[in-house]
Amino acid sequence: MMDLDIGICSDIEKKQKKKLMLDYLWENLRYHNWWAYKYYLCEVLALVNVIGQMFLMNRFFDGAFLTFGFEVISFLDSDQEDRLDPMIQIFPRMTKCTFYKYGVSGEVERHDAICILPLNVVNEKIYVFLWFWFIILGILTLFTVIYRIMIIFSPRMRVYLLRMRFRLIRQDAIDLIVRRSKMGDWFLFYMLGENVDSIIFRDVMQELANKLNKHNFHHVGGFKGDIQEA
Repeated sequence: MMDLDIGICSDIEKKQKKKLMLDYLWENLRYHNWWAYKYYLCEVLALVNVIGQMFLMNRFFDGAFLTFGFEVISFLDSDQEDRLDPMIQIFPRMTKCTFYKYGVSGEVERHDAICILPLNVVNEKIYVFLWFWFIILGILTLFTVIYRIMIIFSPRMRVYLLRMRFRLIRQDAIDLIVRRSKMGDWFLFYMLGENVDSIIFRDVMQELANKLNKHNFHHVGGFKGDIQEA
């Protein structure tokens, strides 16, 4: 981030880089929605991917995967005399095998036997882990998508998040910037604040607020003083 994440550089270099950042933000204000929406779309696709993976697994296991973890938990909590291991139902550890070999008369003889499947002991543990991993990942991703939706439709929440995360910036500056910008700009500000030195970011944001306050920003049509929607 132009070495502005460490804040250790000469004053002249720091001023030049802050000016470059400020000029970019000023010239491109309200033009970052498409970039932000593409980012959010990737998070939605991540949720779709997790859900799709679970349904593909469920189809592969003939409808037994979606409830697999719940059945394992129920199995562990039930009485030892009554419980039936769901892992053995999906991954049997023993099965009937049929062998064909030549007998003493030279003819092929058929032999039935019981075969041990030790690899299924490992497989069942892997898929139990995968079930819990998909559930945790799906819940966290769902919360992330809900959080993004709240950000998109609630400008006041965007103000609150900036205030809570970047306390060095004056509240009136944050209010003005969010009011004069769009959701994509807010997302860019937030990401910049995460990756730029806090003092430098404070200076850039306050200079941007001063610039917005002095100029009638030509991209803001119909601005009435209320916080603008995305």
